[in-house]
Amino acid sequence: MSSVFRSRTARITLSNLSPGLNSQHAQKRLGRGQGSGRGGTSGRGHKGQKARAGNGKPKAGFEGGQTPITKRFPKKGFVNPNRKVYAPINLDRIQYWIDQGRLQSSPENPITARELLLSGCIHNVHDGIKLLGDNAPCLKTPIHITPSRASQSAIKAVESVGGSVFCQYYNPLALRDCVKSRADRISAAPTRRTDILWYTNWRNRGYLSPEAIEKNPKVEERWKELSKQLLSFKDQTFDTKGVKKM
Repeated sequence: MSSVFRSRTARITLSNLSPGLNSQHAQKRLGRGQGSGRGGTSGRGHKGQKARAGNGKPKAGFEGGQTPITKRFPKKGFVNPNRKVYAPINLDRIQYWIDQGRLQSSPENPITARELLLSGCIHNVHDGIKLLGDNAPCLKTPIHITPSRASQSAIKAVESVGGSVFCQYYNPLALRDCVKSRADRISAAPTRRTDILWYTNWRNRGYLSPEAIEKNPKVEERWKELSKQLLSFKDQTFDTKGVKKM
């Protein structure tokens, strides 16, 4: 008769839990007489700053009582909370990527931050892409691109070879969706006055300008309504006859 052996593991409960091996150490007892090895000064030595009560360490920047360097130099400038850092891209680099077959564009599928990042043309999108016109004569291929900003020289160079530029506004979430190729969320519209004036101006090739609404093949119905709403202030008039001047 063959015997069957079964290995059973004990069920883990609060009653059989125990600390791991060598995970606990005895508490260091200080000031318990010379025989303990840590009596008298309790391992702190005689006098001095590190022998006093407390942590024995001065705060960061303390220089022994003299005026610290952070107070000796005056404050200058400020940090702009609304600043944006754009990733620059020049036309000669785009042309080189096109010659290598790493970039291609059409009016229906323009170059965006996603294509530039995935192709290695840029290494970080930062707060958006800014198209610059350095070495504009190197551009020979008509390109269709949708950056966040574009210089006037870049716009002129791209359109002179038959391409198109439409600057589109991206907030951080919309830019991330563009890079990740997500289309399940509605992209944000510009809310600050400077952004509204920029993206509704055809000189900047803003995507919300009336000219861009007519020429852009990828225009959305929502952009048409936004363009009307954001440009409505130009037709508004105000009655100032009854207003008293201070």
